[in-house]
Formats: sequence, structure tokens, C-alpha cells
Amino acid sequence: MSEDGKKPQEGSEEQPQEPEDRPRPEHDRTAESTPEPDDTPSAADTPPDPEPDPAVGRPATPPADARRRLKAALWPPRLSRGQVVVAGLLCALGLALAIQVRSTSDHNQLRGARQEDLVRILDELDSRQQRLQQEKTQLEQSLTQLENSSNQAKEAQEQTRKKATELGVLAGTVKATGPGIVLTVDDPQGQVKADMLLDTLQELRAAGAEAIQINDVRVVAGTYFTDSSAGGVQIDGRKVSQPFRFTVIGNPQDLTPALNIPGGVVRTLEKQQAQATISEQQSVTVDALATPKTSQYATPAAK
Repeated sequence: MSEDGKKPQEGSEEQPQEPEDRPRPEHDRTAESTPEPDDTPSAADTPPDPEPDPAVGRPATPPADARRRLKAALWPPRLSRGQVVVAGLLCALGLALAIQVRSTSDHNQLRGARQEDLVRILDELDSRQQRLQQEKTQLEQSLTQLENSSNQAKEAQEQTRKKATELGVLAGTVKATGPGIVLTVDDPQGQVKADMLLDTLQELRAAGAEAIQINDVRVVAGTYFTDSSAGGVQIDGRKVSQPFRFTVIGNPQDLTPALNIPGGVVRTLEKQQAQATISEQQSVTVDALATPKTSQYATPAAK
């Protein structure tokens, strides 16, 4: 216990007081003069605190969940039809600009080319134009030849078909029509023989008949007439009953006078008590057909 009657506090020891005017050691003065480094960070080194959001009162830095929501909204991208159209238009615009730039660069290259190069380019273009013109001329000539050949072939086919028709009429294998006459011979007495019908046929041919049909038998170059033993007349082996009907294609003005000449066919038939009637018509039809026969001895001759 101290003299003033107060008990010193626990945990503290009373230190002897030293006189104030006692000189201090040299190392103490050195330590006192050298300031100790201050570990407290300065205001320049301390980062500024984030400014608080005035509406919320918290820092404006978005939290992690907000960043995740922002990322989810941006990726994967969701494109609308309008955005796709705009992107396509932009691509087309970029392509057009690229083509324009390339064309401009080509023109610039030609503008900057030498005179010798320009002359060479013009010569090449002229040569190419001449080659193309020659090819065009050759193609036009080929086309003309093909057209002429086609026309000639078509004309030849038409002529061949026409000739075949004419030969078919003469051969009796094709029907024929045209102006002519119809000669009808009535023989109630049965006095008309095969030779009389043959004379009538020869007279018609001499007058210019082109196609002849007797009843239902077509008259051709090989037609023949015979008298049947049972009576009547056979033509090409087929019996023909009266009245005998001649259907003839030819000029009526030539055929009728040829039959009516004095001493001709009509007068001869009248002597045999037969009646001959001639009817001129503007159009008659010979529709009976002959069966062509194969030649036994005749063959086409070599040219």
C-alpha cells in the first residue's frame, strides 16, 4: 500500500520514476528522430468504394444471378423474321459493294495500263469477234442446208406418195374418183358376148379413160373376158350378170363422142338388140379393187 493510502491496481506494477532532466542515450534519440513506417494504407492506395445506387441504396454492380440472366437472354440468339430479312439485305448490299469495288479496280487497272497492253487487248477482242462471226456464219449455212435438205426430202416424199397413188389407180389397188360417165348396157336377149365388152373397153381406153369398173370388177392391164358355157360373160374368171354397168373416170366430152361415132360401140350393141345408155356425171367413184398378182417372168431391169 502506498503512502496516500491507495492500493495499487492489480496487474500493474509501480515503476520508479526517473528524473526528467536525465540525458537519454544516443540510440534513443536516433530512434526518436527516425519516423517508423506507417502500415496504415493511404487514401491514394485505397480503391474508392462503389457509389451506392440512389434508388436501392446498394452498390450498382450487378450480382451474379443478374449476369446469368443477361447471358441467358443474349445466347443463344433468337432471330425474328425481320432480323433475318435485314441480315439478308445487308449481305446483298455487301456483295454489291464488293462487286462494284472489284469492277472499279478493273477499270482502274485498264486506266493505268500501258498503251501497248491496251493495243494487245483490243487486238485479242477483235480476233475473238471475228472467230465468233465466222462460227455464226457457218452455223447459218448449216441451218440453211438442213432446211433445204428437209424441204427436198419432204418434196421427194410428196412426189413419191403422189406417184404411188397414180400407179395404184392404174393398177387397180387404190380407189379413184373424178368426172366421167356411166355406160349401162341392157341385153334382154343375151346376145352381148365377151368380144363386144372387150371392144367397148378398148374404145373407152382409146378415148382417155383412166379408171374403169364393170359392175363390181376392177379393170386393169391384165383383165380378160371369156364367154361362159352356161351363158353369160366372165371377167377375170368372175361371172358378170346383166345389165353391164361401165363406171368410167375421164373427160366426158371425149368419152361420149367416142362411143357414139358411126359404126362404133353403141351402134354395134343396138344391132344385137341391146340398149346402151350414157350418163355424163361431174363425179363418179371407182371403188372396186383388184388383187395384185406377182409377176412370174417379169423382173425389174437394172439401170
